[in-house]
Amino acid sequence: MARLIYASLASLDGYVADDHGNFDWAEPDHEVHTFVNDATRSIGTFLLGRRMYDVMKAWETIEEDSPALRDFAAIWGAADKVVYSRTLEDVSTARTRLEHAFEAESVRRMKASSDRDLGIGGPGLAEHAIRAGLVDEWQLFLVPYVAGGGTPYFPVGVRTSVTLLEERRFAGGTVFLRYATAR
Repeated sequence: MARLIYASLASLDGYVADDHGNFDWAEPDHEVHTFVNDATRSIGTFLLGRRMYDVMKAWETIEEDSPALRDFAAIWGAADKVVYSRTLEDVSTARTRLEHAFEAESVRRMKASSDRDLGIGGPGLAEHAIRAGLVDEWQLFLVPYVAGGGTPYFPVGVRTSVTLLEERRFAGGTVFLRYATAR
């Protein structure tokens, strides 16, 4: 069975965007981006909320000189995508389907039938999966920045036990933490 992985860059105080919606402070350097690419290679399907999809769809047509950015664009392009939105009428990226509601049972079936992992992007959508007990792994890249408020990585009021699987420090101060949900 595939794992459902919730991965994100976040400020030291746990925010994926500040209180103005900015996340430019989280842009990974080459070392971190290369590591993110390697961590993402197991993903066969990305589950995305509308806002995360709006950010990520740029990878469909990005033209960059950086090998790490080109590599991520190839990983993104090769993966299937499911966008959950009540407001979108269609999607514009390849290998993408639109769902108007998040259904936990549907995601359970995807996990059971997939030979590759699923990644969930966006804290709003991830909250649904977390509350339904679907998240198997948490990948958190803590950036050396304090946002002071904004959009949290973790949903309010959720409690779950996790087991540390891996940690890594990067030269620029980012710290990677990978946890499995304790079952």
